[in-house]
Formats: sequence, C-alpha cells, structure tokens
Amino acid sequence: MKLSAIHHVAIIVSDYEAAKDFYVNKLGFEVIRENYRENRGDWKIDLQVGDGHDAIELEIFVEPNPPERVSRPEACGLRHLSFRVDDVEAAVMELQQLGIECEPIRTDEYTNKKMTFFFDPDGLPLELHE
Repeated sequence: MKLSAIHHVAIIVSDYEAAKDFYVNKLGFEVIRENYRENRGDWKIDLQVGDGHDAIELEIFVEPNPPERVSRPEACGLRHLSFRVDDVEAAVMELQQLGIECEPIRTDEYTNKKMTFFFDPDGLPLELHE
C-alpha cells in the first residue's frame, strides 16, 4: 500500500457559529459542504484548505457537549494542526487584526523556519509554519 497524501483532518468543536466564524470568516477556508445530521443532532462542516492537488479537507463536527480537551499538548492523540504560510510575520499581523492572539514567533530548531502558535475557539492549538 502506498499512501499518497492526507485527504482530511477531522476536529470536534463545541459551537457552530464560533467555529464557522473562526475557520471560514477569519482564516478564509472555503465551505465545501455543510450538513445537519438529524440522526445525531449535530452539524458537520467540510472545509477546503489550499488549492488543487495540494488541497486537503478540514472536517468540523459540531458536538453540543464534547468532553474537555486534554490540557497538555503531549497527551496521546492530535497535538496540533499546522498550516504552511509563505510569511509567518505577515500572517501573524493579519491574525492580530482579526483579534486572534499568537504566541511569539520563533525558529523551529529542526527546519530552521519561522513558526508560531495560536488557538481556535475551543483551545485547539494551530501552528503557522514557513
């Protein structure tokens, strides 16, 4: 078997409006599909990140009362999502204009590229990496 690419990443959020505002209106992801799943009583929003062959999907499942996220990033499971940008400093300035705080920019000791972290409305760590 040869795995060729990541097709999608799925996350659970607690608030439909806050998540949609953050990922679509602020981060600029494109909505591919939006479905209310009556049998589960929840929403699923599929977003596109990137273009063409490099695009992946971010699946957002809106659960009304999800369990709290484990507070330490080294717990088993998803640690964070990282997004490639051409210019971390410019991206941080854009996020700050939208009211999204970022950690100080630092240099990744292995890639020698600039990077920083910020958080979605539910506290999921998101990374920008040049």
